[in-house]
Amino acid sequence: MTTHTPRDEQDASTIISEAASKGTLLSLAGQGTKATMGRPNQTDASISSSALSGITLYEPAELVISARSGTPVSEVVRTLAAKGQELPFEPMDYRPLLGARGEPTIGAVAAMNISGPRRIMAGAARDSLIGVRFVNGRGEAVKSGGRVMKNVTGLDLVKLMAGSWGTLGFLTEVTFKVLPKAERMATLVIRGLKDSKAIDALSQALGSPFDVTGAAHIPARDRQGASTLIRLEGFSVSVDYRLNELRRLLKRFGPSDILEGKGAQALWQSVRDATILTEQNDRAVWRVSTAPTKGPDFTARVAQSLDAQWFYDWGGGLLWISTPLEGDAGASALREATREFGGHATLVRAPAEIRSAVDVFEPQADALMTLTRGIKTSFDPNGILNPGRMYAGV
Repeated sequence: MTTHTPRDEQDASTIISEAASKGTLLSLAGQGTKATMGRPNQTDASISSSALSGITLYEPAELVISARSGTPVSEVVRTLAAKGQELPFEPMDYRPLLGARGEPTIGAVAAMNISGPRRIMAGAARDSLIGVRFVNGRGEAVKSGGRVMKNVTGLDLVKLMAGSWGTLGFLTEVTFKVLPKAERMATLVIRGLKDSKAIDALSQALGSPFDVTGAAHIPARDRQGASTLIRLEGFSVSVDYRLNELRRLLKRFGPSDILEGKGAQALWQSVRDATILTEQNDRAVWRVSTAPTKGPDFTARVAQSLDAQWFYDWGGGLLWISTPLEGDAGASALREATREFGGHATLVRAPAEIRSAVDVFEPQADALMTLTRGIKTSFDPNGILNPGRMYAGV
């Protein structure tokens, strides 16, 4: 398969325009670290943003950074850290879960709306994404948004591109709003709680005025007991005060410990990257979003028919569930649970033959699918960009 690596936006426009005229189907990629996610698609060639690298604008005083889409996330993180700043939404690194190598790119963060535990406070990647440049399926270069939120007028293509998985356009540049890095991070740990009690504790913490930036629960498994994690960040004096207040608020859930330093950082990285579920690589992994209070009922229902393992993030609103690969890798049970409890389930890790046979993303109602097809046609009338990556035939 031919791989195109455009050196600039004009080059990308030419490649895509020629592909559109010939009906050449293109798969879109950065450095390929997430190539095994989504539905496998049959394409004639690929186009990679790997040569579109480099930070094009960084104004620390304005809390804004722009970078070409193929820029490694690690480069963006290092640049921001040098000025005491960070990406607010704490993007997940899928490499441990997928067994991938290479460098994740900032364009993929935008294209897949990749967020981490801090999403409950700072919002998702799309909430910090304020500008994009991309080439649509006609080969036309499009710019939307800018360096400040008020530049987004008319159709908000910035938010539309976030989470579109390269099906609407080939990103060439992205602009994010950033935040100062916290002086201190501390985690309140309550041990031994059952799932329902843990979610109750997390809900109370998130409903408090104490600015929780991480809320996760890891059920007991193997020889490790259950851990309920509540993270606070900010100035040291403020963190001390909020820790004490949270301890008082949550004292009915039992004694708590405070975890800081490298151990706490490693723990939250394992939550962010779902490495808690990587001990058994011969299993499928699902990512489920549902109402936090329904999370324990959701997992209990799945466990009735599957040998499932799981943990909770986002106060219980994000469930990471691993299932056996046999049959449909748990798709039927997961879909039944989403119909009963609401939410949506995405198959993150499974062999290509399973991802081809089941719905990777939550099936849409007919009206929503009609809208999805219409948007795809308006951006990519010949259907050449990542065809079928999200939904069959789209």
